[in-house]
Amino acid sequence: MSQYTKDLIPGSLKDKVIVLTGGANGIGAAFVEHAISHGAFVCFGDLATEAGEALAKKVAGNSSPPRAVFVRTDVTSYDSVLALFDKALETYGRIDHAIAGAGITELGNVFDPALDMQSIRQPPTTKVLDVNLLGCIYVSRIASVYLRQNPPSTSTPDRSILLIASVAAFKESPGLFIYQAAKHGVLGLMRSLRLYSPTAHGIRVNCICPWMTKTAMVKGVQDSWFEAGLPVNEPIDVAKVMGRVIGDGELNGTSMYVEGGRAWEIEANIDRLERQWLGDEPSRSLEKGQAVLGSGMGWTSK
Repeated sequence: MSQYTKDLIPGSLKDKVIVLTGGANGIGAAFVEHAISHGAFVCFGDLATEAGEALAKKVAGNSSPPRAVFVRTDVTSYDSVLALFDKALETYGRIDHAIAGAGITELGNVFDPALDMQSIRQPPTTKVLDVNLLGCIYVSRIASVYLRQNPPSTSTPDRSILLIASVAAFKESPGLFIYQAAKHGVLGLMRSLRLYSPTAHGIRVNCICPWMTKTAMVKGVQDSWFEAGLPVNEPIDVAKVMGRVIGDGELNGTSMYVEGGRAWEIEANIDRLERQWLGDEPSRSLEKGQAVLGSGMGWTSK
């Protein structure tokens, strides 16, 4: 992997309008404060209404329009995500970047060894899948249109979508069955969009894959983690990487693994080393096939 050491480009967030889901607590809340401290406007959504409203009040400032706007948002509801984007467009007149950050951890054990012939008849909840993956799909689809609604005076704007995944997007996480499947899906969504979106929509797409981060989601394992002396992210560590990525107009199709406040880009080496892990012959065939598929600008409609 290649460590991503580029600092936040000065002025890259200044006066940018950013829509964010999952912004009331944890990494999302840290990003709201970080982005606004660098001059951005943030319209953020979450189901945690009390925390979201308190954060917006804290950082909104006295400017008109306010630096922060909170909208109660359920990312599993398409209309709710639309309302968040509508509020941002209504308030600021444009949107520059969108971040799909809402997420929840595993609920129960869908592969519980205690399951029997009777209990297996009850289907598991789809909430983890809906929040972590479907929510990202909703944000990305809506953003692909709303980010293009820039005023005519805005020439060649830099626009991007940032998807928040997890180390579970590429590394096994025992016990997090649905969470991991969803996060694999988030990384897959970025990979499916990274050639298509810049061509079709003029929008960059990137992904953040944090490792252990001190939020409410990891309370069940954090004591053992600290005892083992393993690296830990603070929410602001991840937020700073997010800011650097959306502010870097050269980045598209990257996945940033964040560990102990440092970031490594993982996609380039996966591609560079493909012939080693896949083999020469299948790698050559795969390359030819990918050329046939191109950017996906139409073949799926046939």
